[in-house]
Amino acid sequence: MKKAILTTALLAFMAIGAKADEGMWLLPLLQQMNSNVMTDLGCRISADDIYSINHSSLKDAIVQFGGGCTGEMISNEGLLVTNHHCGYSSIQKLSSPEHNYLEDGYWAMSKGEELPVPGLTVTFLVSMTDVTDMVNGENGKEKREEIIRQAELSNPNCDVEVQSFYNDNVFYLMIYKVYKDVRFVGAPPASMGKFGGETDNWMWPRHTCDFSMFRVYAGKDNNPAEYSEDNVPYQPKQALKVSLKGIKEGDFAMIIGYPGRTQRFQTADQLESMMEGYDVAVKARTVRQRVMKEGMESDPEIRLKYANKYASSSNGWKKWQAEAKSFKDLNIIGREKQKESDFMDWVGKDNARKAKYGNALSEISEAVDSTRQPNKDYRLLIESAYTVGPVSVAGNFIRTYVEKMKKEGPIDTAAVVNEAVQSAKKVFKDYDVPLEKKLAKTMLKYYRDNARKENYLEGLGEDFATMDIDSYVDNIFANSAFATKENLEKFFSQPFDHSKTVADPGMQLYTSVIEKISDMYPAMQSKRGQLRKGSKDFTEGLMEWKKGEASYPDANFTMRLTYGTVLPYSPKDGVSYWYYTTLKGVMEKENPNNYEFKVPSKLKELYNAKNYGIYADQKGDLPVNFLTNCDITGGNSGSPVLDADGNLIGLAFDGNSEAMSSDVMFEPELQRCICVDIRYVLFSMDKVGGAGYLLKEMTLTK
Repeated sequence: MKKAILTTALLAFMAIGAKADEGMWLLPLLQQMNSNVMTDLGCRISADDIYSINHSSLKDAIVQFGGGCTGEMISNEGLLVTNHHCGYSSIQKLSSPEHNYLEDGYWAMSKGEELPVPGLTVTFLVSMTDVTDMVNGENGKEKREEIIRQAELSNPNCDVEVQSFYNDNVFYLMIYKVYKDVRFVGAPPASMGKFGGETDNWMWPRHTCDFSMFRVYAGKDNNPAEYSEDNVPYQPKQALKVSLKGIKEGDFAMIIGYPGRTQRFQTADQLESMMEGYDVAVKARTVRQRVMKEGMESDPEIRLKYANKYASSSNGWKKWQAEAKSFKDLNIIGREKQKESDFMDWVGKDNARKAKYGNALSEISEAVDSTRQPNKDYRLLIESAYTVGPVSVAGNFIRTYVEKMKKEGPIDTAAVVNEAVQSAKKVFKDYDVPLEKKLAKTMLKYYRDNARKENYLEGLGEDFATMDIDSYVDNIFANSAFATKENLEKFFSQPFDHSKTVADPGMQLYTSVIEKISDMYPAMQSKRGQLRKGSKDFTEGLMEWKKGEASYPDANFTMRLTYGTVLPYSPKDGVSYWYYTTLKGVMEKENPNNYEFKVPSKLKELYNAKNYGIYADQKGDLPVNFLTNCDITGGNSGSPVLDADGNLIGLAFDGNSEAMSSDVMFEPELQRCICVDIRYVLFSMDKVGGAGYLLKEMTLTK
């Protein structure tokens, strides 16, 4: 049956037809697809050019960037480009009020000026191999462990794992190389890289210069190595050529990247539960973001500290609201219920199918219903009380302390405590005490007002239901070691006292939150096995039912390819959008009094002089963003948008709000991928940033 499922996936490639723009395809399967599918859309390279383990191919130029985005190599000296919002947290970490690289931008004018980013990694895919038959049957876990052990022996300097696809119906052995010395090369100022801010997020037309550049370094053997001044620029097996030719409507386009999570094999019950969780998160984030924004607007230093926190929170907040609207406008739940009804009609016509798949939907429904409320309770706690500043500080301390104390062998308690204190201190880099105090009061009140009484926090020294939260928080910030950096340093300047640490009011709050999470966990996980079995059977049944039709596994942060064309779209009656924007639109949107729509003076000078150089289009305009109908989701941010010859024409960075339900159902008429034109990227680097020397590393083509 497993072979049949995989065969179904292969056959799907031969039956894509009119749905050629839908799908997040596994690259090894490209070899088996009907070569006419992509070729008919205009592709001029082979499947072997895209993915090969025998020679260099396009997949060798693509990386998972930082664990949640995609990036690509654009030179043989390790130069990498990704989105500005993907590099955002790294740039923010490196910034200070004196050197605000986030606001002002930055360009290293030599390799010696490139800035190391502690903790940042990039991951290259070496190979992925179907091992479904090898891990099936009895002792599957032991078989999997043996496969991994053998792969590790034969692939030194690599990370190895077995990943599940199609809800545990198909398994692949994944081999990666993870590079840990990554350095910041440059990025435009936030007024370009984040132009339009949250107002324009998930919207079209768009005018954002969403890119940043880094360089990957390796040991002298070109293998992964910890940061060292002796490391050298990584030499990739393949670097992308960069096209200055530009795009036009109908051009072939493909995207290779690491899409995060989709829900195209989930049931209506699962989707309804998911949306309930999003609703809880949106309401809590609305309150928290309002307080953060007030603080950020009051002081540039606070804005820098909270820039990444706010952006990360707001991105999901806006997406989930648009997704709820799409669910309603496009009748997503109704369409899913109809699909399930049709599926059960098909199942009911055959006794063998009834035995295999007849209970799948009811098993899923029962599991979802029994865990729906616990999941909402958990989400509320995570989005409110868990976000309180002293909880984060205490969490950093206790996680490091426990991790170190668990290690075998003699333990130097003083050294462990010092390491835990240093971990806790990291939170204070982006921490403003007055703002954190206000956030703590706001979010604890929010939790009390919205939580069920059985989920009220306990062990705080007074009744959470009736306590004066303002006074309680004031006491924490005055007396807790985990509320301010000064308190932390003072408390741990004395010999470590375990009992005093446990009794600390900030630690008590952290413990109360964690214990409440622990109370919720059993109910949340109670039907996990049943849900997995039901989902596995349902997915297997769907693939048998739809045999011969387009089918691909849900995204799970593994490398995928999607392809389509450059296209405009019409979001509603009487409204049509062009497929690209230009620098003129940036100037039309400019508002010096609105932080999100400020325009750098240098950019205005270049615009007024029409000094676009080789980056202008045939009309003499400077292209900024464009649209394709390629199928993407979160994790694809920073992915290369490639032309018919595999040349880089842009970076994927967003989707459009009208199709925010696309993680569940692809909408061919509405769904678009928003991309930054590579010519705007190079213009910003060269003309605005003055780092044109980097062009010498790249292979430019027209």
